[in-house]
Amino acid sequence: MIRTQIVFDYRGRTKKGNEGPIEVRVSANGKHYYIPTGVRVRRSEFAFGAVINRGNSDELNEQLQIILRKITAEVTSMLNAGDEIDAAEIKRRVWSAAKPVQGNEVVAWIESQLPFLGLREGTLKHYRPLLSRLEDFGEIRAWRDVTMENIYKFDAWLHEQQCKLNVAQMKAGVKPRALGDAGVYNYHKTFKAMLNRALRLGMISENPYSRLRGQFRRGERDEVDYLTEDEMIAFQKFCPMAGTQMELAHDLFVFQMYTGLGFSDMQNFNMKDYRKVDGTWRNNGQRIKTGVSYVSQLLPPVVAILEKYGRKIPAIDNADYNHCLKILGAACGIEKPLHSHMARHTFATYALRKGVKIENLSRMLGHTNITQTQRYAKVVAQSVHEDFDLLAKSLTSNQ
Repeated sequence: MIRTQIVFDYRGRTKKGNEGPIEVRVSANGKHYYIPTGVRVRRSEFAFGAVINRGNSDELNEQLQIILRKITAEVTSMLNAGDEIDAAEIKRRVWSAAKPVQGNEVVAWIESQLPFLGLREGTLKHYRPLLSRLEDFGEIRAWRDVTMENIYKFDAWLHEQQCKLNVAQMKAGVKPRALGDAGVYNYHKTFKAMLNRALRLGMISENPYSRLRGQFRRGERDEVDYLTEDEMIAFQKFCPMAGTQMELAHDLFVFQMYTGLGFSDMQNFNMKDYRKVDGTWRNNGQRIKTGVSYVSQLLPPVVAILEKYGRKIPAIDNADYNHCLKILGAACGIEKPLHSHMARHTFATYALRKGVKIENLSRMLGHTNITQTQRYAKVVAQSVHEDFDLLAKSLTSNQ
């Protein structure tokens, strides 16, 4: 029988008023093993296997539960394999993701915290690039380097950098471009979040971003890349070779064009979440990325694709998917480089052109606020003005 328990200073070496270690005790086959958690609190701040009476109690308890689950899984794996329990090996496996990065304690600490953030892999991809950017910047290495002055320097340095390309983009010959305001803002947002965590855990006494509120803005991004109705039709009519990854990428893009779902939500699509009402499939779901509720209804092109694949969405790597889309776009005569999020933009602009109210579109897309949706209205308004220009030229030429 296996039993795991969170305990405080089992050796009793912590002096009154000082912080002591919290460990996980593993009891199996009549023996006890102790695995460190890296969390330290005072005796008065621990009771019944949990941290109490601290401002960051919830966060520390969440971290302890994650470690506890990891340790329990490793112990179970060893016993199922018929191996002896090895406390040192369990510690190595549990903390392998927290291996320090040589010479940069800030980067090392951020990397050590990633397994305990409870974030999905799709969200973590926004955190990992921060590590390499901080390493390349090189002026924020120790905690004493986390200052307002260095945050400003980091901002200026980021604005001089280029976007990093993935393998698929390099294969497709995509040229790197300068990191825009939105990209720089995302680095600041991620770094600020990690420094807030460092503040709660006592690594720093102040988060300099608290005195820089409003200094770093996302930047306006009114330009939206989307397909026109003619391009949508051209893409849908194109028939890649059956049974190939190109065919799958083609079908998934059509699926996204008529659902407005992002890549993560599409890959997590489950027909069981939908119910048939008055002959249509409907669902009130939550976006994977933000947890925001959205309203979905399966339109005929979507239903046809689901029937084709047994009402399941096949898995595909995001990089492979985007690589295929660029090839498909070129084959259809579409000059814009296609990517998965363009399908979501296409759905939004298409819906507004067909008369969908902007408030309802916001619900369909699962936006956190209607401001996010309004940029699509600007795009549609601009296209209307372009059509007026065509009419004006036509009238002028007839005079």
